[in-house]
Amino acid sequence: MPRPARTSALTLGLMLAAALPLPAGAQLPPQSQAAAQTNRIVAVINGEVVSRADIVGRARLFALNAGIAVAPEVLDRLTPQVTRLLIDERLRLQEVQRRRIPVTDADVADAVAELEQRNNLPPGALRAQLNQVGIQPRVLYDQIRTQIGWARLLRQQLGPNAIPSEAEVNETIRAATARVGQPEFLVSEIFVPIDDPRNEAEVNRFTEEVIRQLRAGTPFPVAATQFSQAQTALQGGDLGWVRKEDMDPAVAAVVERMPPGAISNAIKVPGGYQIVAMRQRRESGRDMATLLSVRQAYFPFAGTLDPNNPTQQQRDQVEKAQRLAAGARSCDAVEAAAKTSGNDRPSDPGPIRLETVTPPPLKAMLAGLSPGKPSQPILMPDGVLVMMVCTREQRNLAELTPDQAKQQMLRDRVELLSRQLQRDLRRRATIEMRN
Repeated sequence: MPRPARTSALTLGLMLAAALPLPAGAQLPPQSQAAAQTNRIVAVINGEVVSRADIVGRARLFALNAGIAVAPEVLDRLTPQVTRLLIDERLRLQEVQRRRIPVTDADVADAVAELEQRNNLPPGALRAQLNQVGIQPRVLYDQIRTQIGWARLLRQQLGPNAIPSEAEVNETIRAATARVGQPEFLVSEIFVPIDDPRNEAEVNRFTEEVIRQLRAGTPFPVAATQFSQAQTALQGGDLGWVRKEDMDPAVAAVVERMPPGAISNAIKVPGGYQIVAMRQRRESGRDMATLLSVRQAYFPFAGTLDPNNPTQQQRDQVEKAQRLAAGARSCDAVEAAAKTSGNDRPSDPGPIRLETVTPPPLKAMLAGLSPGKPSQPILMPDGVLVMMVCTREQRNLAELTPDQAKQQMLRDRVELLSRQLQRDLRRRATIEMRN
């Protein structure tokens, strides 16, 4: 696993050489010109260098995540804000190191493995994918290392006082109960700070580019993880369910008018700009749901099914599914069958909210299944599936639990501290920008 981004003596020598003026009439060979441009120093932060290569690498990482091509004009629009983002990350990492907060290679490797797992990638696939498109894996690893270290620093700074007391939690729940029936919004955010008022126009241009990419299909969590400077960036910008009183008044005024699925324009808030995505609406305290726990056994086909000419292997798999559907009397039986089905699809897909199941025929089938009764085999092009409902529960998902109240209060305190510390680091730092 690469170490945190540091400029080696050799690399620094190359960068300094590239920054020196050439004698009159002298020209670098084409390859040397490219290397000089790549290794050009863009900023020096407390003695540490951010190069053009660092900025290009981060912009390419964003493009890979977003599924877009980095055209030169797009890179030019992203460059000022990516530069600012890398400066802030370098300040954070320096502070983490100054306080001797450990972030090991194993920590980073675990985070990468979790990313691969979430995206259904085999181990090592992320590194291979980065190399394939010309992105040094350390670009991602450095970002992850900084995020882990900064989160640990904030927890250390807050200390025991970060944990809300029982009295504070109870008061939050009482206040939530009093608000039953008021509107709530499931919102995600991207926060882009303005550290210098002279750069406001530049920051605004950057937010417009991000909004353009979001509306063109870039997943909001991807953009938030890459560019938001709020602590919610670690969760893809997820703010959870909030009321208008929980948001900045300017943001609340916009959110109240947004339909689900909409992405706002840049909203000016204290300290910067905020972009919000409206995901859902509900009435506070009222969100009744039917929650199912299920087990499934999937019998895969060796090839795509031709209904008019099934292979013997496909017939055998259908017969296995039919025997299970006829004989299974418990979820344990379905789970046992799944383990011998020759397929790595999990037997437990996790909690399912019936109201959100698609397609409609699957929803209707699950709605009609009594707990402990298997479904009829569900034929698909690549296999056959048998499902069983284990439990069915009606629950009010909008009811605030003590744990949810505690997490909400803790998140707010962490976010406030994060913004304060970042401003302090900027004020104390020696930042030299190079043309």
